[in-house]
This record gives sequence, C-alpha cells and structure tokens, in this order.
Amino acid sequence: MRQPVGGGRVVEWGMLLAPMLAAAVAAGPVCQVDDKRLDEVSGLVATDAGYVMVNDGADEASHRKIFYLRPDCSLRRTVSYPSRPRDTEDLQLGRDGTLWVADIGDNGQNRDTVALWRLAPGASKPKLFRLSYPDGAHDAEALLIGADGTPVVVTKTPGSAGIYVPEGALRSGGTTPLRAAGSVSVPMTTTSNPFSLPGRLVITGAASSPDGSRVVLRTYADAFEYDVSGGDVVKALTTGTPRQVALPDEPQGESVAYTADGTALLTISEGSKPTLFRHPLPAAPSPAAAGSSASPAAASSPAGKQPRTVVKAADDRPNRLPILLVVLAGTAVILAAAVLLRRRRR
Repeated sequence: MRQPVGGGRVVEWGMLLAPMLAAAVAAGPVCQVDDKRLDEVSGLVATDAGYVMVNDGADEASHRKIFYLRPDCSLRRTVSYPSRPRDTEDLQLGRDGTLWVADIGDNGQNRDTVALWRLAPGASKPKLFRLSYPDGAHDAEALLIGADGTPVVVTKTPGSAGIYVPEGALRSGGTTPLRAAGSVSVPMTTTSNPFSLPGRLVITGAASSPDGSRVVLRTYADAFEYDVSGGDVVKALTTGTPRQVALPDEPQGESVAYTADGTALLTISEGSKPTLFRHPLPAAPSPAAAGSSASPAAASSPAGKQPRTVVKAADDRPNRLPILLVVLAGTAVILAAAVLLRRRRR
C-alpha cells in the first residue's frame, strides 16, 4: 500500500517496515555463560570461532584474564596478562585480527594514566601501552579502533562524552599522550533501564562492524549505530546521525559487539551466569525512508526473560524529551549520573 508523505513523496511502507519488524521479532538469547569467573563482563567481541570477553576491574586474580568462548558460550581457553590490569572495560578486534583490551575504567577519576593491552594474532601475552589525558582523569568504558588501527577512546561523561585519540604512535614502556578529538551526545530516549534517565546518558561500550563501515555506541538503555565514511570514526561520531536500537531492561548492560558477519548486535550484562543476546540490524534506511514519518514497531518479549529490540530510523526520534524539560532537569540529571558512575563495586 502506498501512502503520500511530505509534499507528495511516496514511500513503500511495507518495504520500509518489514526489515525493522523482522529485527524486533528475531531478537533473542544466544547462549548463557556458565563460567563463574565471568560475572562482571564489560567487554565483548565476536569471532568466527566464538566470542572473547573480559571482566571489569575484578578483585580476584582468576577473573582478570581474557576469556575465549565457543559459539555455545562454553570456555575454550584463557590468556593471562603479564602484569595486573587496573580496570578493563571494553574489547575491540582490529581489521588485522589484533585484539585490543581497553584498561580505561576510572570510577574515582584518579588515575594518572590509562592503558591499552594489544594481543597480536598468535601472541601468547598482550602488550601494554600507557596513555594520558591532556585535561585530567576521565572514566571511560568505550573503545573503537579506526580503519588505520588508531584507538579511539570515548569517555563515560554524562550527556556529552569526550572523544580522545593518541597524539602519536603508541609506545611500549612509555606513556603516549592523548588529544581531545571532539565530543558525542547520543539522542535522548525513554527506554526503560535499571538506572532510569541517568542510564540513558552515559556510554558504556562500543563496537566496530567487521568491514569498518559502521560503529555503535551503547548506554545502559540503547545502542546507537553510526555510518563511517572513509574510515573516519571521529567524524562519524561527531557529525553523524545514529540509528537507535533500544535494549530495554538489561540488568547492567555494558558490552556490545557486532556478530562476525556484521548483520546483528550482541549484548551481555554483568551478573552471575549472564545471557548473551542477539539483536538483528536492518539495512540503513534509504534517503526516501529517512525522510518519511514512518515509525518502526517494537516487539514484546516474554516477561523477565529476554529484552526486546526496537529499531528506529535515523531521523525518527519520537522519544526525545522536550528541550525545556532537559534544561530544567539538567542539574538533577548530572548529579544522578555521578552517583550511577560510582554505584558499582569498584
């Protein structure tokens, strides 16, 4: 059925909504992680052989490892660090197969340096690279790797997150200065999550698609996918308009990854025996679709069993809060978000 849209333009509603509805309906659990050491999963990547995960700043030495899992989430092997990491918060897989562990968490914002651990293909131990911010300490939980291998750190600053990249080549045995490359603010939503409004304002994870054409940032409530042109991740984040994928009611969602084929997102929360969820992605909307007023449908999930995925087109943001409300509530939101940043055990 054809409907006139905006000055006589015509959109095939069925063709527009079909992939979004399919994504919502197909979202569901993949497998459950039974290894009791993986109870604070903060970083996730998918490979052809399964998944790789890390915990955040774990108190127990047995938890401070890189965990390789099979497709059914059973443990395949672990890799140890040559020295103790402080607070590993994200994982990224480079185009060349290099695994990057982001040791960038800093709840108290008192670290002089943060770090990246680089595990080259075939290596038995990751290599440490220290980094320093140009403007004081920041808490961060999101890492992206550009097409040229440049690390991009996104802070957990509520509302407007800082974007930082190394000033030069990473140096083993020394500290590489970071430089501020911009900032990113994800769209405001009303997606239900355990932390309410503050949970929608802080970025807790990131991922790059296998071909590098897209990146995603996530909060405790939603994922936001950006198109990357010419390999410029910073430009995509600072100037792009994202597509929203709602991730409602995840217990404490801090991890996101693309599937190995790039067709879906994977998410997992902290907690005992966490479940890995798959959220299929529709194709990016065409120019005609982006200009339409069509609203994607949401799928319901069994009560308390699996989160549902709601996909919204780039310019379809019916859940934006009124600007006046945001201004009036600004102070309260920042204070609440500050409390949220410190409510975890570390």
